[in-house]
Amino acid sequence: QVQVVESGGGLVQAGESLRLSCAASGRTFSRYVMGWFRQAPGKEREFAAAIDWSSGVTNYADSVKGRFTISRDSAKNTIYLQMNSLKPEDTAVYYCAASGLPFSARSPADAVRYNYWGRGTQVTVSS
Repeated sequence: QVQVVESGGGLVQAGESLRLSCAASGRTFSRYVMGWFRQAPGKEREFAAAIDWSSGVTNYADSVKGRFTISRDSAKNTIYLQMNSLKPEDTAVYYCAASGLPFSARSPADAVRYNYWGRGTQVTVSS
């Protein structure tokens, strides 16, 4: 059974950094695409970043490009989201998701492609 579990959320001030982790288990993820999404109160869930586990190719939303970095550690079956220069508008619940579709088969920003989701971790950025 595939599971993805997020951790690392918290309360920080604007301009500070935070690193989220997503531990994946249940199968070999070398052919998976892993994504980070976020949902702020009263807003729809939105894409933040994705990585193709086998090639390391990444994709970012314009709102986080240049500030967030997604990476993976295959030995630990873990995905990371390094978030720098955080802004109050980054406040949201952050979700990790796993997709068995190849990276090129569908946009990594499309939530429909993801089969497995974590429960989320809260990130709050104060001004």
